This record gives sequence, C-alpha cells and structure tokens, in this order.
Amino acid sequence: MAHLLGALAPHALQAGASAPGIAGTPPAPAGTSHLSGAPADLASGALVGLGDTAQSVLLLIVVLGPLLGALAALLPAPPGLRGRDPEQAVLRHGVTVSAAILAAALLLALGFDRDQAAHIQASTDVSWIAAYDIRFHLGVDGISLPLLVLTALLTFLCALHSYFRPPKGGTPRAFVALLLLLEGGALAAFAVLDLVLFFVAFETVLIPMYFLIARWGGAKREQAAWKFILFTLVGSAVMLLGLLLIGLRAGTFDMVALATDNGSGLSKSVQVTAVLAIGLGLAVKSPMWPLHSWLPAAHTAAPTAGSVMLAGVLLKMGTYGFVRVAIPVAPEGMKAFAPWLAVLAAAGILWGSLACLQLVRRGSGGDLKRLVAYSSVGHMGFVLLGIASMTPQGLNGALFANIAHGLITGLLFFLVGGVKDRAGTSVLDRLSGSAGAALYGRAPRYAVLLAFAAVASLGLPGLAGFWGEMLTMYGAFDPASGLHRATYLTCMAVAGLGTLLTAAYLLLVVRRLCMGPAPIGTLPQDEGDARTSTGGAAPREDSPLPGNSPVGENPEAEEPAPLLLDAPPTPAAPYEPPALAERPFPELSAPEAVAWTPLVALTVLAGLWPALLIGLSDPAVHKLLTGGAA
Repeated sequence: MAHLLGALAPHALQAGASAPGIAGTPPAPAGTSHLSGAPADLASGALVGLGDTAQSVLLLIVVLGPLLGALAALLPAPPGLRGRDPEQAVLRHGVTVSAAILAAALLLALGFDRDQAAHIQASTDVSWIAAYDIRFHLGVDGISLPLLVLTALLTFLCALHSYFRPPKGGTPRAFVALLLLLEGGALAAFAVLDLVLFFVAFETVLIPMYFLIARWGGAKREQAAWKFILFTLVGSAVMLLGLLLIGLRAGTFDMVALATDNGSGLSKSVQVTAVLAIGLGLAVKSPMWPLHSWLPAAHTAAPTAGSVMLAGVLLKMGTYGFVRVAIPVAPEGMKAFAPWLAVLAAAGILWGSLACLQLVRRGSGGDLKRLVAYSSVGHMGFVLLGIASMTPQGLNGALFANIAHGLITGLLFFLVGGVKDRAGTSVLDRLSGSAGAALYGRAPRYAVLLAFAAVASLGLPGLAGFWGEMLTMYGAFDPASGLHRATYLTCMAVAGLGTLLTAAYLLLVVRRLCMGPAPIGTLPQDEGDARTSTGGAAPREDSPLPGNSPVGENPEAEEPAPLLLDAPPTPAAPYEPPALAERPFPELSAPEAVAWTPLVALTVLAGLWPALLIGLSDPAVHKLLTGGAA
C-alpha cells in the first residue's frame, strides 16, 4: 500500500495535466481542473485544511483500501489478532477496515472545498494504457462526494450488523472479503474519471453481489442470483459498446475532457447510438421499468447486508452514470431519448406503487423484503424522471433523491431483516392479525423506528425523502428547452399519483405490522393476576384474547382460529397456527440502536437542511450541463 501511494502521490498535483483535450480543447495546465480551469489549491470553503497531496492520498485510500482489506481477509490473521474465535476475528476485521474507510471518506469530505464544488478535487491522473490514452484518473466533485460517503457509511453499518448477527451460509472469511470487494468496486465507480476504468469498477461489484445472494441468501437464492447476474451482464456488455464508441470517436476516454467538450466533437448520430447503448446498461442497474424484474427476486433472497448494499449503493451506480457520462458527454443523444426515459420513469413509479399495494393486501402472502424492493422501483423512478428533465432543478432533485433513498431504504432493509430474524418470517400475513407481531405492544421502540422509516420513505416534509421527489417533479414541470412539455406534465401528474399510492401502502404496512391486540404473553403480570383473582379461568396460551374473538368462534376449540384481521387461507398464504404470538419478539438492542441511529439522524438532517447536499451538487450540475462554461 505504501509503495503504491508513494508512486501515485507525486502525480496527484498534475491532475489533468496530461489528459488530452478533444475537438480543439487544449490540455489543462498543471494544478487546474479540466472542468473549470480554476486553481486546484483553493480551499476557502473547506472545514479542514488539507493540501492537494493529502486529499489525493485520502481518495486513494478510500478507493484501494477496501480491495486490500478484502485480500487481507482471505489471509491467515496475525497471532495477535486471532482472538479466541477465528470467525469473530475476521468479522472484526471487516468492521475495522470499513470503519477506517469511512473515517478517510469523512476526512476527505471535511477537506473538500465547498466553494469550488464544481471543480475536480483530490485528483490523481497517471497513464494506465498509453496506446489508447486510458488513464488511472480519480477525483471527486459535488456530485460524487456524497455518494462516496454514503457507500462508506452503509458498508460500515453492514459490517457492524454482520458482526453482531453473523450471516448463515458460507464462511465469515469469504463474506467479509466479498463485502469489502463490493465496497471497493462501488467507491471506485463514483471516483474514477476514465470511461474504461468506470466500466471496470461498474463490473467489479457484480461478482461479490452474486455470491452474497447465492451463498448467504434465503429461499430461491440461486435463481435470484442467476437472474441478477444475467440481467446486469447483458446490460453491461451493451454499455461497453457505447463507451468504446465514444472513446474511439472522441480520441480520449477521459471523462472530464469529454464533459468539457460537451459533445461538440461527436456527431448527433454517434451520440444517439452511444446513449442508446450506454442507457440500456445503466437502465438495468437503475433499475428502470420494465428492466427491473431482477430486483425483487434479488432483494427477497439476499441477506440483510446484501439487500442494504444493493438498494443503497448499487442502484445508485446506474443513475450516477446517466449524470456523469450520458448527459455531459452526449447531450444531443440524451435529449433524443429523454422523453422516453421520462415516460418509463413515470411508469416505474406507478408500477412499483401498485405492486406494493397488491403485496400489502390481506391474504396475498406478500413478503416485506419484496415490498421494499418494489418500493425502490418507484423511488428510483423519481430519480430517473429528474434526470430526464435535463434541468438543474431535476438533476439536483435526482442526486438528492439518490442519497435519501440510500439512507431510508437502507434503514428499512435493516429493520425488515431484524423482523425476519426475530419472527422467523417476513411474510406480512404471518406478521399481522391477532397472532401477529403487534409491534407497538411488544417492541415499542422497534415499532417507532419502523414507523419513522415508513413515513420518511413516503416523502413526509421535514425528512430527506421529501426534497428529492419535490425537485424532480419541479424539473418535470419545466423541462429543458426542446423537450415536449406536455409529455413531462403528464409524467409529473403520474408521479404525483405515485406519491399518494406510496403513502397508502406504507401506512398499511405500519398498521398491519405495528398495530393489533397484544398476545397473551405480553400482558402485564398484574393484569393476568387480576383476571384469575376474579374467579375467571386463565386463558390458554394458544387462545385469542377474550373480546377479540371473531363472531362464531368457539373459545374452547383445540385448533386456533385463522388470523383475525386477515382473509381466509389461500394457496399463496396457507393457514398456519399462529405460533408467532407464542415466541418472544426482542426489543431494539443496543448494537442495533447504535448502528441505525446515523441513518435516522442523517434522514432528519437532510430533510431539515437540504442545502447541505444541494449546495454541493448545484454548482457541479451547472458545469456538467454547460460543459464547463461560466
């Protein structure tokens, strides 16, 4: 690691100096950014003063650290770090490495100059394959920095969760190595500034996610893993053709130089062809309707950490590619497909909401993890709608919604995973009714946290989910010049309907999961004593509470009645004895509270102070839309 940093750090101050311009754009002078030409040493808006070299080294640590940590996880632990339990030792290794990467990412964010958020900072640019001008080019601006911090945070929380609740399946050593490899690929995708390197990072995350699903997943994990890998590989293969077309026609793969040129060196036909190919690959990862069908199966089968990383990080790579590559590099091609993207985004919002309403219906046998997965299809539809508007308002809303979705849906998957661990099921029909979880009565703190995540996901004002949806709809209300406004107004109306449907199904989830009569085992002791002291017989543990029995039910029947609030049994949800009421449902634990509090705090902070994110993204968005012009 030290030798690699020593070799690369001297080149950090030459960021962009040797990357060629295109279509007559000259190379940027040493110490300046391709995107703006502004000096790279401006740091008046940084909270912590860091030099250019220190920033570049920090970014190298953030990108390469997880890869080295993944390799170290596969090696035997040194004698002093083995501990009494080798499995716990390797899980501690995952927590330690991910915590170090998070600390480096936070320090990089503190040293980032907010006054120059449109400029590429912490840049490293060295030649990789000189024959084709493919470069090892890293850097961050106001668009990529929040995604870097989000990825590092969610990986750390997943490692911490796995330490206290080790996943069942393969060995912890392989799990930690795959989780860190996944983090490294995602961080690289958000930090690289070369099209070929972007594709390599984009593909790196596929293999670890495949094995996390196939080895540590639940029912039908192998089918879900194969569906995930086939969809994404096919999409990536098509995307590679588009990236190669741009690089070969433009004469460079440097993303900053291409953004500065803003498509002037590419004909419209080349731009349209490239955006079609690149857009298909990015749409699969986003996921855009109707290319989303791999997502519900993958989420349902994945372990909790896999679901959190998939929703909070991997989906963002697709939408980030639209903002970083498609719009600035091929604006004319993007404008040709933008109305179609808006229509498909609106369809995804409506489809995801209707699918969730079907899953929450009584007797449908809907799975909570599958429901949250379909909700992600709808939420990512808002992100795609904002991108399709090609306006600063829409793009800022899309980038904000990306971060909000990662925080809120990550928290939701942690909570749903905890419910499944405690109850042994995530099927809503098993968790509701007279024999259901009734979380307000059994685990009130857990229930409050779940209700908070639900209302944040439905876009309640004052929380992070509100601003992204509002700004993307504002962008659709007044799209970029040349786009058919009536089409976008229709899409905006459909998106508005989607917000109402989202509120409906999430409130139904809270009602069915958190409300309901408390099981006998949760009654206070003095209440049970009062029932017996009055001469009444104490109720059996497997009988429903008096006064809550359905009409016509025989209290003395040996077979428990079907779930009180649910429809009759169906083939999709056959009747099972309500054993959930008889088993304990532990309250929110201290490790869970510590791990999930940052997601709650950031959701509130972003909702009350949206300028924290929009102030970073807005200057960079304007630069990308104008090719670096003032």
